[in-house]
Amino acid sequence: MKAKKKSWLAKLSDVFFRPKYFFSRIVADGKMEDAMLNAFLWGLVGGILVFVINLIRGGFDAFSVISLFKAIVIFPVVAVMLLFVCAGLMMLVSEITNGERDWEVAVKGIASIFFVYSLAVILNALAFDCASLWFVSLLIDLYMAFLLYNIAVYCMHGKRVSVLFVVMVCLVLLGCVYMSDYRNIWFLIKNPTATLSCLM
Repeated sequence: MKAKKKSWLAKLSDVFFRPKYFFSRIVADGKMEDAMLNAFLWGLVGGILVFVINLIRGGFDAFSVISLFKAIVIFPVVAVMLLFVCAGLMMLVSEITNGERDWEVAVKGIASIFFVYSLAVILNALAFDCASLWFVSLLIDLYMAFLLYNIAVYCMHGKRVSVLFVVMVCLVLLGCVYMSDYRNIWFLIKNPTATLSCLM
């Protein structure tokens, strides 16, 4: 158990501090089930922690069967769906940047960073007003752009200049969303309660 915990912490450390080393080691070995399980478990962790946060905030009045169902079913299922959607987008990025066209590598690359899914839903749930929601949302979105670059370059072996161009285009589009009223839709997905303070 201790060995698994140490290995898990080492992986997280590599993703944060040695992304080139971490992502360049991802290869196709026919074990996509582990990637799906990884996404499911991180979704479950995120859902349960968000459920607990809401209980702490609202007390027992915040408890409902629907919120519990969302925590243990909806969050994990959405995580697995996002895994394949994001892997498909990564394949598109790889095609544009002349990288590998390996579906398994794309899925594993995305699955390896799915702790960000849990982190994102937790931080978004902790946002309590418009300012904190802006901060959390920008922080997560910029970090996702950083991870996109690293996966596309070191995992999918896309051309660095082409990948950088794609990431910059994504950031420009994201900036347009933040500077327009569409940001409220983006915020609503993340934290409906905190978004209300942005509309007042």
